[in-house]
Amino acid sequence: MGDTVCCRISYSDFVKTFTHLEVVHLDSDTSRDEPSLHHKSTWQMRLYQGAWQRGVSAGGCRNNPDTFHINPQLHLILSEMEEVIVSLNQHSIMEPKVIGFTAYSLPKNNSETIGKQFFKKNKSLVNSQYTNSRQVSHRCQLEQGGYLILPTTFEPGQESSFTLRVYSSKPLKLKLLDMQPSLIKSAIIKAPATLDGKSFSQYEAVFLQLADEHRTVNAFELQELLDACLPNDYIKSCACMEVCRQVVLTLDNSGSGRLKFSDFKDLMCSLKYWQTSFKNHTKEKTGILKAERLRDALLEVGFQLSTDVLSILILRYMRKDGTLRFGDFVSAILHLSVAFSKSCDPVS
Repeated sequence: MGDTVCCRISYSDFVKTFTHLEVVHLDSDTSRDEPSLHHKSTWQMRLYQGAWQRGVSAGGCRNNPDTFHINPQLHLILSEMEEVIVSLNQHSIMEPKVIGFTAYSLPKNNSETIGKQFFKKNKSLVNSQYTNSRQVSHRCQLEQGGYLILPTTFEPGQESSFTLRVYSSKPLKLKLLDMQPSLIKSAIIKAPATLDGKSFSQYEAVFLQLADEHRTVNAFELQELLDACLPNDYIKSCACMEVCRQVVLTLDNSGSGRLKFSDFKDLMCSLKYWQTSFKNHTKEKTGILKAERLRDALLEVGFQLSTDVLSILILRYMRKDGTLRFGDFVSAILHLSVAFSKSCDPVS
């Protein structure tokens, strides 16, 4: 009677005998309530819920070296050598995307996002399959240390939310790498006091024609001034009323809503500086900045941005075709200049 009885049934008999089969999934939390599983070793699990956003974090797979680095970057730290399971779930059930992930070795002490040059110089350690199924998972043996995991869609610019989970029988840590918003250098360029007066003499006459008795202009007059002084339509895209109001808000220190000629000179010097940075990131097509390059272009101007701040700027300034014009770029710079000058959160 003490012998264990083994009951077996063929598949054909099983189908004939039973009409319904209920399967209950016990995850790492609910499985603790099942007495028969108490003697089993438990999984350690860490997860990250995020999203691929066009222009911000939807860089596509490794076949896209110019945008691959903008994908969410997750830092995995293992305390000892262990077999881990990485699982990526997409939330786009109706229109599933082709998804997958790639992992690289990365030192434990790294805390900020990795630039594109890292991925061009270093070989990947783990590559999952890419499929349009709801979940993609990969099991691998990893040494003790740090790893960088990038969940991606196959094509860049595709949007969806996702959940990435990492399972292990040993302790592990998983965190998102991101930049801390900061002002690296002032984006507003002051006109040098020793600047040759002839450089601005052509502008001063127009300025004085539009100025009031105090030799100042408001946003409406500034728009006329820029329209007359800026050389071409590419640069004149920043002469719209919205940008002019932002310029006055940024450069007017008196609260009068008007600018002096010295403020206008600062603006012209700043526009020249911003135009150089804009051109450095629009080499394929002059005057059109791909949204995926906005973060790098703003970094060159002087702003280090977090993903949350960048996301808000993209939602506000990106056009339907996924690009920005010079006027959009200038508006974003002015927006950030005011936020940082008031020592407030750029997100607000």
